[in-house]
Amino acid sequence: MWATVADLDSSMLERLAGVLEARGADPQQQAMRRAFLSGIDFPAGAHVLDIGCGTGVLTRMLAQWPNVETVVGVDPAASLIREARKLAPDLANVTFNEADGRSLPFDSEAFDVAIFDSTLSHVPGPERALAEAHRMLRPAGRLAVFDGDYATATVALGDHDPLQACVNTMMDSSVNDRWLMRRLCALVRNSGFELVGFRSHGFSETTGGAYMLSVVDRGTDILRASGSVGEETAAALRAEARRRANAGTFFGHIAYTSLIARKPGALA
Repeated sequence: MWATVADLDSSMLERLAGVLEARGADPQQQAMRRAFLSGIDFPAGAHVLDIGCGTGVLTRMLAQWPNVETVVGVDPAASLIREARKLAPDLANVTFNEADGRSLPFDSEAFDVAIFDSTLSHVPGPERALAEAHRMLRPAGRLAVFDGDYATATVALGDHDPLQACVNTMMDSSVNDRWLMRRLCALVRNSGFELVGFRSHGFSETTGGAYMLSVVDRGTDILRASGSVGEETAAALRAEARRRANAGTFFGHIAYTSLIARKPGALA
């Protein structure tokens, strides 16, 4: 997704923006991100870089977080940056720039905190993005990563559940590395950071299922477009997901994880 997001057509980008905002509005997702941010040691007057900001869901939260003075959000998709600007018209301490997290247009040591929120697992060559984050940070600056352990993504109610095929297809199409968070501690250390903390967060949906239903729908669309299933089967898969949601038997789950690390050096 990261490598091709700038090439998506307008309808796909509009749909992606809607998914990002819907996920950001979910109370469980909001609670996980508040817990994530609470673990970051923001210095007074912190300058924060939000890498892969999308429509700016976390950027807007950061703009009002204690000790944060300025926030810069970057994303490779120009349309998402335009949407992010529209959604943050009154936040004077926020700016958005079109940029790839693997090659950032900023001077070295310009930020106190660099954050990847649901971004790094989508990036081909995450080592390059981590190297850029290291370059961006001042000595003793903080790296913070929040992402899905997408190998855990499930809606299955048992073995061979056909809806799970939809979820797996969606994850394979949108996530560069579903197992990245299991390798992240080693990657971060190899990038020159000192590990501060690592923790797990759980997200589940049982009734309604707005976010996980969108995952099922997108996976179904991909299967249909590839010819793996016909339109009748695709319609049946969507209908089954909604039947479960309406009956209160729908279950979707993704384990999220967060990491905090420190760039070596003394505070200036």
